[in-house]
Amino acid sequence: MSTIGTIAVIFDLDGTLVDSEPNYYEAGRQILDEHGVPGYSWSDHERFVGISTLETVAVWKDEYGLRASVEELFDAKNRRYLELARAATRAYPEMRTFVELLAGEGVPMAVASGSSPEAIEAVLAGTGLDAHLRLAVSADEVARGKPAPDVFLEAARRLGADPADCVVLEDAAPGAAAAHAAGMRCIAVPYLAAQADAPEFAGAGLLLRGGQAEFTARAAYEWLVRTAA
Repeated sequence: MSTIGTIAVIFDLDGTLVDSEPNYYEAGRQILDEHGVPGYSWSDHERFVGISTLETVAVWKDEYGLRASVEELFDAKNRRYLELARAATRAYPEMRTFVELLAGEGVPMAVASGSSPEAIEAVLAGTGLDAHLRLAVSADEVARGKPAPDVFLEAARRLGADPADCVVLEDAAPGAAAAHAAGMRCIAVPYLAAQADAPEFAGAGLLLRGGQAEFTARAAYEWLVRTAA
């Protein structure tokens, strides 16, 4: 057992552990351009931060009137994203330090992400985070993606942890809502500064309004210790 009792920590991946959103954006931009939708912008992409790839391409199909099926779009975007992710994905330094600190304390950890299992595996392996984060759950493996709690509840089940003992780290409003729905506490590190006032973040146990620029491994760990006590 860890030195902070029965606490288990569940990490979102994209935008929380790693800065993968630029790769998701570029994959989406390229695929849409190939399907006759030029000019897909970063602001267009921001609407989908925290939303699964499957849900994203379903919206694309409806909004842009794409002829390709949702399955075809999903597979194409995943392939393109994996190419980009394997070439370069950066782990946030303080998040890496936090993972290493928790691992040293014996804290059970998992990743719960809207990304595909292949994408999760590629990113964790490419960044070396898989050395400590060996358990991962994809939204593809559960009935509903975030903001439903399914992926977090499945991660807790695989960890053998009570949801009430789990702390989620999230960067997006749908993920914070999913953590709340799962009955878990949340450390919120908004990827988009404009989302810091989103109602989904209001219930976070610890809200770092400045996002990754404000997050430190030591402060997050001390918060865990205080709240465990």
